[in-house]
Amino acid sequence: MGFYYGKSVEAAIDSALKELNATKEQVEITVIEEAKAGILGIGAHQAKVSVELKVDDAKKAADFLDGLFDILKVPAQTEIKENGDKIVLDVLTTSPTQVIGYRGEMLDALQTLASAAANVGNEDYKRVVVNCENYREKREETLKALALRLADKAVKYGKKFSLEPMNPFERKVIHSALTGNENVKTESQGVEPNRYIVIIPNNLKPSSKPERDRKHSRDRKPREEKSQMIGEKKQMGYGTFLGNSLK
Repeated sequence: MGFYYGKSVEAAIDSALKELNATKEQVEITVIEEAKAGILGIGAHQAKVSVELKVDDAKKAADFLDGLFDILKVPAQTEIKENGDKIVLDVLTTSPTQVIGYRGEMLDALQTLASAAANVGNEDYKRVVVNCENYREKREETLKALALRLADKAVKYGKKFSLEPMNPFERKVIHSALTGNENVKTESQGVEPNRYIVIIPNNLKPSSKPERDRKHSRDRKPREEKSQMIGEKKQMGYGTFLGNSLK
């Protein structure tokens, strides 16, 4: 914070902006004292303002991640791609598997931490998205294809299909992908962080048990144990749902 003076408040502010090489939108301004002409020069004084640069939310988040990567010794750096109502940070790295993690779990964790760093002291929440190697876009396409494939199977066999637990953004992708499908409907069931989607065909057979999508399941148990888990929810670790992932 610095104090600046001028013949008027505006003059004092202009002086501050020139020195800081900033715009009004980039600073916090407090008027300490208005200019006073005085009588015959007696009691006259200049306007006084305090001006300080605002801490940029996107830079706070990017700096936090870069510091975290240094501590973890991960060869990565963060680039600000968007900085407005939504902050988009792209992680550039020679080791994407370390940054993304299994099914994006590490990326979700980094997104949560970056969001917390960006929104410290803010009254209005600003959404933060952390991406790496276009993982978010690739994952979205994978989920859309998965939704269509399982919807076809649900109709073909007249059975419900349960997907693995997903974060809110991924569930939204599944719901949206099947919104226009007149043969099935989707429901979210369970509680966070194990909330998951069930695809229900209109030709559902009576008393049919939900099938679980085995191909994309995180479950690592042997096949004979899996057969006992159809339709059940797997208890996930804390890394599964760490994102501020949209809605």
